[in-house]
Amino acid sequence: MKINTKIFGEIEVADDKLITFDNGIIGFPDLKHFTLLHDEERGTNAGIRFLQSVEEPGFAMPVMDPLVVKPDYDPQVEDELLAGLGNLTEDNILVLVTVTVPSDLMRMSVNLQGPVIINVNERKACQLIVDNEEYPVKFPIYDILQARKGGE
Repeated sequence: MKINTKIFGEIEVADDKLITFDNGIIGFPDLKHFTLLHDEERGTNAGIRFLQSVEEPGFAMPVMDPLVVKPDYDPQVEDELLAGLGNLTEDNILVLVTVTVPSDLMRMSVNLQGPVIINVNERKACQLIVDNEEYPVKFPIYDILQARKGGE
């Protein structure tokens, strides 16, 4: 299928690249079908990708692997919250967190409290709220990314 996106222009999305959120995502319950994209010209930019809505081409959320900025990230969630995703294993689970990129890049942050969990084999996903004070909604990442960039 072809979709005309705000960030990437018109793109072709293969059916096997669609990810379904049965309950939508937090704040957007009607958006249920997404694909993961990245800017090929700029590389993955510290692992930042975009969760692009198929229903609403103007909606794309920057997301990234939380382990890039918080290596000990390991939220505990109740199994019943993940039941709709099928059988999750270490090999088929992808955990992402949303990235906030304000005009002042030094204030860039990730939401460790609202991870996106994807079963990559079944292409089913959900977004959860983690009830743990250790994982803030605005976890600053600019300095971490700069340090990683300098170390590479």
